[in-house]
Amino acid sequence: MDRVVARKPRRRWLPLVLGGGALVIAMVAYLVFSPPGALAIEAENAEITTVRPAAFHDFVPARAQVTPRVTVYLDAVEGGRVERLIAADGALVGAGELLATLTNPQLALEVGAREADISARLGDARGQLLQIARSRVDRDRELAQARFDLLQAEQKLGVRQRLHDQDIVSDAELKAVTGEAAHHRARVAALEASIQPEVGMMRGQAQEIRQMQSQLHDNMASVRASLEALKLRAPVAGRLTAFDLQLGQTVTAGQRVGQIDSENDYKLTADVDEYYLGRVNPGQVATAQYEGKAYRLTVSRILPQVRQGRFQIDLAFEGATPPALRRGQSLDLELTLGATRQALVLPNGPFMQAGGGSWVFVVGPDGRRAARRAIRVGRRNPQYVEVLSGLRPGERVLTSSYDGFAQETRLILR
Repeated sequence: MDRVVARKPRRRWLPLVLGGGALVIAMVAYLVFSPPGALAIEAENAEITTVRPAAFHDFVPARAQVTPRVTVYLDAVEGGRVERLIAADGALVGAGELLATLTNPQLALEVGAREADISARLGDARGQLLQIARSRVDRDRELAQARFDLLQAEQKLGVRQRLHDQDIVSDAELKAVTGEAAHHRARVAALEASIQPEVGMMRGQAQEIRQMQSQLHDNMASVRASLEALKLRAPVAGRLTAFDLQLGQTVTAGQRVGQIDSENDYKLTADVDEYYLGRVNPGQVATAQYEGKAYRLTVSRILPQVRQGRFQIDLAFEGATPPALRRGQSLDLELTLGATRQALVLPNGPFMQAGGGSWVFVVGPDGRRAARRAIRVGRRNPQYVEVLSGLRPGERVLTSSYDGFAQETRLILR
């Protein structure tokens, strides 16, 4: 006969006991073998590099853009409505070439009124000069007449004097003639004495009037130039860009309507990290690669304003500009900051972001522990960082990212 066999109960607690025991053993081992305050990290995720001497090339890479060496902005001197378009955006234009014409009826009326006013004032000035010239002629004529009268009086006196000596003319008649001659002599002397100051004054007045005339002529030219300014012309030769006027569009005085860029005459403009602001100077040399050929450039201008952690520099080509360059094109360049020399170096890695190179984790001889150590770095390029103090050749340094344990002082490499 069949009989019921009792089932043995499962030991479900056994895996839990074994797992808990393993965890306890691991914790005990960690406490025994790990020094106080040390954080354990996975060694396979850590990048360790040996400090070594090497030739340090002091340069900084940059991405530069091709820009025109000379840009002249085109602004509307007078406002008006676009009546005619002659040139198109992107066209090559010559100096003085007509680009567009504007109309401004109100300005035309104002110019006409101002021209009439200036013309009237010029007429008054010419009338004043004419009056001064007439006054000068009248004074000269008066003096000439006085001298002629004096000459006749002296001749008459001479005749009367000879007749008086022959007792033909009486003393009274001689006295009358003598008095007449004296009168004319005094008149001539008075005119000669007064004419010099009057001439000087007239000359000064004439000079002032001529200066006023010159100013009025300049004003007239400016007034007429305001109408001529409605004709937009190219101030220099080059390529017309940003010229997007439309027929019938209203343009205000001072509005920028375009620009003219130098053609086939370019420079490079690059943004550089602000870390290098104190080390970049005008005249430093850079090298740009274009179509497999290296071109030499020099820093021509530095804009020290820092924007979003970067500042801008301009670089000029030494010699001929590379052919077929286009505005806005990008080129890679290397800006040399100093001479190449031997130095103690570390690879430029993520560890620099934690303390900016002021400290690193140095791996011990056993390869299982790493301790934080203060160092001092100098120059840096994309590949290497120059170590000035704190490390010796042959020491090994953790050069991977310190994220998650940047506040620790000691590490355990598992």
